[in-house]
Amino acid sequence: MKPLKEAPPGGSASAADESVGDGENAGTVADAGGWSPALSRSVMLRYDRVRGTDLLLMPERVVVLRGSAGAVLRLCDGRREVAAIVAELAERFPEASVASVASVATEVPEFLGRLREEGWIR
Repeated sequence: MKPLKEAPPGGSASAADESVGDGENAGTVADAGGWSPALSRSVMLRYDRVRGTDLLLMPERVVVLRGSAGAVLRLCDGRREVAAIVAELAERFPEASVASVASVATEVPEFLGRLREEGWIR
């Protein structure tokens, strides 16, 4: 799962090629230890109507979110633990196959772990 592209300030989404993290050092539900992720203070989640996608806005930086990354981050309110976020996503998307639910249970914690390493969520 590579749901992010970073766009330079004032640049277009197509100009951004880097994805965040490679998953090698990503966190999991097991090592989340009751972690309730929330956006860092300097990070804002916004929907860009022009691009039709969610963005993470930071000082001097814009990250274009792809796929379901925005839906995952909207659940990061500092109250829900990672396991509760995974459960909420499974509940919101009941049409997903059993295999998809199993992949969400591993991909979401890995994704959140990469964002935590970047300092975008706490």
